[in-house]
Amino acid sequence: MNRSSQRVCGWAGDEPLMRGYHDKEWRFVNGKPLQNRRRSLREVPARTPVSDALSVDLRKRGFRFVGSTIVYAFMQAVGMVNDHELSCYRQRELARRR
Repeated sequence: MNRSSQRVCGWAGDEPLMRGYHDKEWRFVNGKPLQNRRRSLREVPARTPVSDALSVDLRKRGFRFVGSTIVYAFMQAVGMVNDHELSCYRQRELARRR
């Protein structure tokens, strides 16, 4: 089994753990998206102290392949953090939703 297969199996095996975890992960951002004000994509970090903490929490709960960088990408994908550039129309739209 190669490494990418292990990741897929790791995430598939985590499915039962995901149920009911939604509220717990949002507590890391106090229940609302973090609104960052990035001027360029170069300012967007690969990880943050919040993603570090969430990664540690997920590992304690039995999740696998949840390093801080993966967790930060997840946070961006589900809307826990708004990293759109200031010049992007989506940054303004999402900032209004606070």
